[in-house]
This record gives sequence, structure tokens and C-alpha cells, in this order.
Amino acid sequence: MHGHRADIEELAHHLLGKPVEALDEEEQRVLAAIASGTIGVRDASDVAEEQATFGERLADRVAEIGGSWAFIGAFTAVLLGWTVLNSNVLARMGLVFDPYPYIFLNLMLSTLAAVQAPIIMMSQNRQAAKDRLTAALDYETNLRAELEILRLHRKMDQDVIVRLERIEALFLEKRAS
Repeated sequence: MHGHRADIEELAHHLLGKPVEALDEEEQRVLAAIASGTIGVRDASDVAEEQATFGERLADRVAEIGGSWAFIGAFTAVLLGWTVLNSNVLARMGLVFDPYPYIFLNLMLSTLAAVQAPIIMMSQNRQAAKDRLTAALDYETNLRAELEILRLHRKMDQDVIVRLERIEALFLEKRAS
């Protein structure tokens, strides 16, 4: 592990020009991945799903259902059915459950809205957190790509210098003979 730390310190100095202590967490993770030779690319959806609690997954499901055309259609059908039953059908039989102005229906709608709104907000907050995680992972991926390119450039520069030195040595040998 000590050798791994030394590799990260060398990469930090060589590629970023600063000590490991001056790097943020993302930069340290990228350098650790480079030093260990791992790919280090993570999918934000997978990471967010691993970290999600039961309540967060439930909120996502409620928001998914509550924000769909199927829900709107079913909800409209229930409202129309309620008003038709309580206005015409049940009134003829003298069994009106919730007469106009449908006070019980209003209570149920208010309760639904009062419960559904914060649940949907929880889901939106979780989506915002997932978006921030996606941005952070994208940053790590981009940083890693830039550092790998920089590392390859430096390696190529060193190879060119070594070859030029060999050519110069051969030239000097030919010239001397």
C-alpha cells in the first residue's frame, strides 16, 4: 500500500504539479485509479441506486406513477365516476354518499395532494442529487482522460529525447571515424 501511495504522490507532482494534500477528493480518486491501473469509471445510476433507501425508491416510484398520463387518465375516470354516481345514479336510489359540492371528494383530493407533493419533491431532490453525482463522475472521467493523455505525451516526449540522443551518438561516432 505504501508503494501505491508513493505512485499517487509521484503522479500528483508529475501530472498536476501539486502535492497530494492539495488535491480534492475527485482528483485523488482519479490518480488512485491511474496508479492502480483500473478503469475507475462508474455509472451514476448504479451508484445512486446502491445508495438509495427504501423510502427514496418508493418516492421515485410514486413520482413515476403520479407523473404519468396513465395516472391522469385513471384519476379523471375516478373523478367522473364519483360525480356521476353521487349526482345521478345514487341520487335516484336515495343512497347519495357524497352529495354536491362533494365535500368528501374534496377532502380526499386535498389529502392526496398533501401527501403526493412532498413525495414528488423527495424524488426531485434525489434526481438533483443524481445529476450532481453524474456531473462529478463526468468530471472524474474527463480528468482521467486528460491526465492519461498528458502522461502519454510526456512518455512520447521522453522516447523522442532518447531516440534523438541515440541518433546524435551515432552521428558523433560516424563523424569521429
